[in-house]
Amino acid sequence: MKACETCDRVEIGKNHRQVPVLQRAIGMVLVYSPILTLPFCFLSAYMTYWHLRMVGGKNIKTLSDFLPDRNSHRYNLKNQIIMGGSFKISPVQSRLYWILNCTWYCPVSVALFEWHAYLVKLVENWWCPFGHEKKENYNNAKIDQSFWHIFPEELVNLDKEDKDNPIWNGTKEISDISQ
Repeated sequence: MKACETCDRVEIGKNHRQVPVLQRAIGMVLVYSPILTLPFCFLSAYMTYWHLRMVGGKNIKTLSDFLPDRNSHRYNLKNQIIMGGSFKISPVQSRLYWILNCTWYCPVSVALFEWHAYLVKLVENWWCPFGHEKKENYNNAKIDQSFWHIFPEELVNLDKEDKDNPIWNGTKEISDISQ
C-alpha cells in the first residue's frame, strides 16, 4: 500500500512551528527557486499547444482558461493581510510581497502546470489510445478520436476497450467500424 492512499490531507501547519527557522528559511528559497524555470515551462506548454494545433486540434483550452479571474481575489494592496511578528525586515511583512505571491506567482504557476498537464493528456490521448491503470485521470482531456482511430484498418488490432473508450471516442462506439 502506498503511504498516501490512506492520507486524507497533507500535514504541514501542525508541524511548521517545530521546524527550525533556518530549515524554514531554506524551504522559502526552494519554493521560489522554480521561478527560474517558469520560462521553460511556458515554452514547453506553448510548444505542446502548437503541436496539437498543427496536427489539426480545435477547441483546445488556453492558459487563460485556467487562470482565476482577477476580480475573484479578495485582497488588494490596501487591505492585504500580512504575517505579524517581530522580524520586521522579512519580506513576509510586506503587503507587496503577498500581493505578488497571491495574485501572480501562485495562481499563474498553478494555472500553467494545470494547463500543461491538460495539454500533455491531450497528446497522450491522441497518440496513445492504450488503456492503463491511470488512464481515467486523463478524463479532463477528452478528444474525438485517437490517432489510431483515423486509420480504420488499424482498428482491428486495438483491444475492444481501447476502441470504445469514451476518453478518445466521443459519444459513439467505433468497434463496429473495424468489422
